[in-house]
Amino acid sequence: MAYTELVKNFNRIRDYMREFYVYGFKSREEYTRKSARSYDDERRRIESWLGDYMRFRRTAEGKNVFLSIDSRISHHNPLYKAWKTKSFTDGDITLHFVIMDIMEMTEEALPVSEIAEKIDEYLSAFPEPRVFDESTVRKKLKEYVKEGLLETEKHGKILYYKKAAECDCYNKDILDFFSETAPCGVIGSFLLDRRKLQEENQKKKDSCQRQKYKEKFAFKHHYITSAIDSEILCQLFQAIHEKRSIIVETIQKEKEHCSENKIIPLKILISVQGGRQYLMAYVPRFKRMNAFRIDNIVSVKFDKVSDRFDELRDRLEKMKPHIWGVSTQNHANSRMETVEFTVHYEKGEEHIHHRLEREKRCGSVEKIDDHTSRFYAEVYDATELIPWIRTFICRITDIHISNIIVETQFKRDLEKMYQLYGIGGEEK
Repeated sequence: MAYTELVKNFNRIRDYMREFYVYGFKSREEYTRKSARSYDDERRRIESWLGDYMRFRRTAEGKNVFLSIDSRISHHNPLYKAWKTKSFTDGDITLHFVIMDIMEMTEEALPVSEIAEKIDEYLSAFPEPRVFDESTVRKKLKEYVKEGLLETEKHGKILYYKKAAECDCYNKDILDFFSETAPCGVIGSFLLDRRKLQEENQKKKDSCQRQKYKEKFAFKHHYITSAIDSEILCQLFQAIHEKRSIIVETIQKEKEHCSENKIIPLKILISVQGGRQYLMAYVPRFKRMNAFRIDNIVSVKFDKVSDRFDELRDRLEKMKPHIWGVSTQNHANSRMETVEFTVHYEKGEEHIHHRLEREKRCGSVEKIDDHTSRFYAEVYDATELIPWIRTFICRITDIHISNIIVETQFKRDLEKMYQLYGIGGEEK
């Protein structure tokens, strides 16, 4: 079969991009889930989209591929290109242009029977014209109504179709910012492409040359990898909007098998530190709230509307003042854990107190004196605070965590660090 850049099953592309460019730089020899032929085909396809951003590194294990993107130069997410390469059958592409051409030339709405007749007339000019039955045309029209390309109006019992009104009020700066910062930003990228096409067509009509658009936004922290999860994220937003329970298929950490869970999706949380996206949902089987990494969700199936959605959403809102990250239950299964530590800083280091105030989230900060501040929080899982607490090492004078296991581990890690650097004992 000839190699093609276009794709019909995006899940397969998502899996390869995640495996090689997001999670971890595997070499061809290390990837054993598919055949070497499949790997080569997918690699070439992805390379055709991202060739300008791909780099190679040779190690003892083989050649590894990775992405290298300079945000000073690249203002737009290159992974959006993967969403703009869908494949079509000959019939799909023929019907698309013929239907759009017919709708463009017709101001009045038409029934499906008349559209089918016009398609036959249109194609009769070809030596070997294709024939589309009315049911095929109806399915395609229904698809375009769902996509927003066409609109319907009912005359008696008959449904009439017409081209949807175009909106040219999109502000390019708004689309530019939205596409790079918002969840499902790929929608903004599509609209931005459309806006650019409209301007290019207008430029051809105008006698004067318009000034080239200058990019206004650049991002120091540009979290691009969530682009490949846009379809899953869009389905989750739809389920939340409709207050519907869903069945999610998630891949396990070891990547060996998938599991299914029936859940009630409640809210999407996005980390401002790493851009990772989580779904907060209620799991009836376990009778508890749980967080699901969206990049671990393989598929979403819609189920019935849940009559408990509002009740569970209120419960989550009440829990939020005690959620530091996304965990709603600690390993010891106790309902709440306390974290308290004191930091000391010298004159001219008041920014330490300001940083505590800025980053305290659901905790509280008390200024004891000009050089001492105390942080206190009641959370479901104290382990989520540990990476943040570590950033205050060398300034912490006292720390107490109600979960003894977490506190002991934290202090043990400090002791190992002291030994490594020869602090607090005789240097060897």
